[in-house]
Amino acid sequence: MSDNIPAALDHALLPGIALGYAPVIDRQRAIAGTRLTLVPLRPDVKVDHAELLAALGATFPQGGAIISAQGEALLTALLAQPPAEPSQIEVPAFIAADPNHAAAIAALRGAGHTGLLKGLPNEPLPAAVGAVFKRVVLESGQTAPAGMEPVCAGMRGSDAIDAAFKAGAHAVIGWPMDGPFEPTGAARTEMATDLQVIVELMSRVDEGEDVERLEQTLKRDPSLAFKLLRYMNSAAFGLPVEVSSFRHAIMLLGYARLKRWLALLLTTASKDHSMRPIMYAALRRGVLMEELAQGMSEREQRDEMFICGLFSLLDHMLKAPFEKLLQSIPVPERVRQALVEQSGPYRPYLELVQAIESESVFDYRERAEALMLGAGEINACVLRALHKATQLE
Repeated sequence: MSDNIPAALDHALLPGIALGYAPVIDRQRAIAGTRLTLVPLRPDVKVDHAELLAALGATFPQGGAIISAQGEALLTALLAQPPAEPSQIEVPAFIAADPNHAAAIAALRGAGHTGLLKGLPNEPLPAAVGAVFKRVVLESGQTAPAGMEPVCAGMRGSDAIDAAFKAGAHAVIGWPMDGPFEPTGAARTEMATDLQVIVELMSRVDEGEDVERLEQTLKRDPSLAFKLLRYMNSAAFGLPVEVSSFRHAIMLLGYARLKRWLALLLTTASKDHSMRPIMYAALRRGVLMEELAQGMSEREQRDEMFICGLFSLLDHMLKAPFEKLLQSIPVPERVRQALVEQSGPYRPYLELVQAIESESVFDYRERAEALMLGAGEINACVLRALHKATQLE
């Protein structure tokens, strides 16, 4: 684990809770934040509140997160003692309308927090409570109260997200991908020039070509060279010295580790703004799969897990099925098995990541048990991955 990971995330966390996460997408398809969902695995689960607050503070130190605590007991505890940093706390309408919670909710505003109202109350909220909420999660056909921004949550697929924005949503919480890419209409026949350079470079690295030829390839797109060096010098990478050139990077990393950073570059280099939510998802999948692989003995396996997660949405990014894409993009055999054949040793980890994204407790339990991983261990990986991904963006 990198030295830059906060101490609050260096051990198993919140063993009675399943964590999920999803992006908050604005009308320009930019990522406006992350919603972290906490789902109790048992109705009587006891949560270490100090540990919860420390984990949230380490993951989202600058705020910007929506915290969605499922279950009245967990939400009540969070309302009574919210995070130190300004956050947005999701509150179901029936809780917001309950007089027993009015004082705690009203106090959020004075502490710098805001609320995301989930659903519409039957009666107008008291003024002090209503002032906390600036946005409201609505179902189809509902209208936001005056002065509140409508939000749609639980969206899956780009068509559903587009429809939500056309219906007037100010933001959407959800994922633009819903299963593997399905071609519609004419397939894309060529890759953008900047992405072609990266694929060519990956092929040359895979073939072990000399540094001079690799540098010549990279020089065709100086902006990519700059971005690659920026990644390598990020806190998330944790190199002891600053990388000053591509040649220097190869000397420090070697060809094998360079592959993972070219993979990262490929999945984050698109200039298509509509791809930003997909890039958000791919980066977190890659980092989370690497975190889940920390127990593996070989560094090569951890790098391959990183690439597997990153490339798991490449079909959506490049608008082509994996069978075709991976004919020209070199990947390790175990990665190819996971993405093309949906088999091999990495596939169960990818399915666990997908269960975390979908916030499906049933799938989460099934995948975790198959891998013999506890919720506390998985949660620590999720929070470390979210923390590291923000450092790479």
